Amino acid sequence: MDLKLPALNLKAKLMALMVVLLAMTLGAEVVVSLGTQEAIVEATQEKVKDLANAIQISVQELTSVGNTDRDRLQNFQRNIPSKSLEEISIASKEKMVINSSNPKLIGTALTSPPRPALLSERITGAGGDGVKVFTIGPPAQETTLYEIPVKVEDHTLGYVSVRANFGDFAKPLRDSRTHLITLGMVIFAIGLVFSYVLAERYVEPIHTVAAAAQNIAARGLEPIAEARRRDEIGLLTRSFNEMVTQLRHAREREIELNRLERFTALGQLAGGLAHEIKNPLNFISLAVDQLRARYAPQLNQDRENFLCQLGMMKDEIHRLSDMIQSFLHYGKPIEIFPSTTDVRALVRDVLALSEAKFRSQDIEVIEEGDEVPAVLNVDAEKLRTCFINVVANATQAMPEGGLLSIAFSHRDGALTVSFSDTGAGIDPEVASHAFEPFFTTKLEGIGLGLFLSKAIVEGHGGAIAIGPNGQGPGTTVTFTFPIASVDKQS
Repeated sequence: MDLKLPALNLKAKLMALMVVLLAMTLGAEVVVSLGTQEAIVEATQEKVKDLANAIQISVQELTSVGNTDRDRLQNFQRNIPSKSLEEISIASKEKMVINSSNPKLIGTALTSPPRPALLSERITGAGGDGVKVFTIGPPAQETTLYEIPVKVEDHTLGYVSVRANFGDFAKPLRDSRTHLITLGMVIFAIGLVFSYVLAERYVEPIHTVAAAAQNIAARGLEPIAEARRRDEIGLLTRSFNEMVTQLRHAREREIELNRLERFTALGQLAGGLAHEIKNPLNFISLAVDQLRARYAPQLNQDRENFLCQLGMMKDEIHRLSDMIQSFLHYGKPIEIFPSTTDVRALVRDVLALSEAKFRSQDIEVIEEGDEVPAVLNVDAEKLRTCFINVVANATQAMPEGGLLSIAFSHRDGALTVSFSDTGAGIDPEVASHAFEPFFTTKLEGIGLGLFLSKAIVEGHGGAIAIGPNGQGPGTTVTFTFPIASVDKQS
């Protein structure tokens, strides 16, 4: 099971960063302070041990009855690792130096330091006969002088004078300050790096969203790369992309509504004009029939020319009537009346209507997929109109002859009927507008054939597509009908 940690917002991340930095600072200070204390304790213990050994040697020499090693004191002072005891002297009760680590002092009187060099003086014990502590030297190089009386049952045997330099006690403190400053700078640098990274992680996506919002007019309503984060930035990018998606859908709906309004207005206009023109055309057609019936039998000369002219007039009237009928179909919704229909037989009937045209233009027709079941529950008359439009377009695309292939197949649970010619072909840009009303590249026609065919096929729940042939020149129109409309009894 995946463990998902709770998402942290910017406020929580900033607080966590401050807590971590504060914890690091306090932890560093505690560690350095404990180290400094330990170093000071060790140094103190070492110096107290050296001082005690020096006093022990001095007392032994003062209380000894026999001869003592005069060099022992010098060897001891010389071998002290810390060099904190600079000078050790032993004086008699008359304060005459009888032995010293500095041989030059032997035989001299033990005197107090001169006042100009004396920084402080302290005497411990009652009666002024206790341990005297003098601090001498410049402040930066202070030296402590201890004058310790050696007594046995209130009898003073002599004195021990120790000159000690305990200035190295300040070294752990200096090291502590250095360590604290160094660690503080390191922690500060770490905080700067984390702050920069945190700011960069928030600022860069915000700049991306801001730039995308400012450039909507130039780059369109395109979403930005969504940040897979669970904080404010992820919410911001997701909200921006949702807004862009909603705006794009709104724009698409607006364009579709404008198109529908335009088509509706054109349909109403086309329907009204077609209705007004259809009645005069019917009257003209009847008048031509009356002329043929009344005057054709009376003509002996030029009778064929007369009948030919009347035939041309009837053909043009029929062409105008068909055009008007297309306008009427465009101006009203397509009604589908399905029934069991053999689509292959329907296609063959349409091909039979154009058989003379095929022979005159030397067009060869072949069929593929005879074994594919092609019985559907569709509106045969509406589909006949679609197939007639496609076959007529293919015939017009091959004026010098060619090949028209009709293929039946089952693909992805649907019946597919494709018409492929070997004509000049169609440009992909033109194909993208082929199903728009009143769009045509031919000198003749009004551009409603494919538009009405698309409406009819979609009314059956199918689809129609047009495009260039995959191999060789020409155009392919493909009809797709769902298998759900196949008659189950077939």
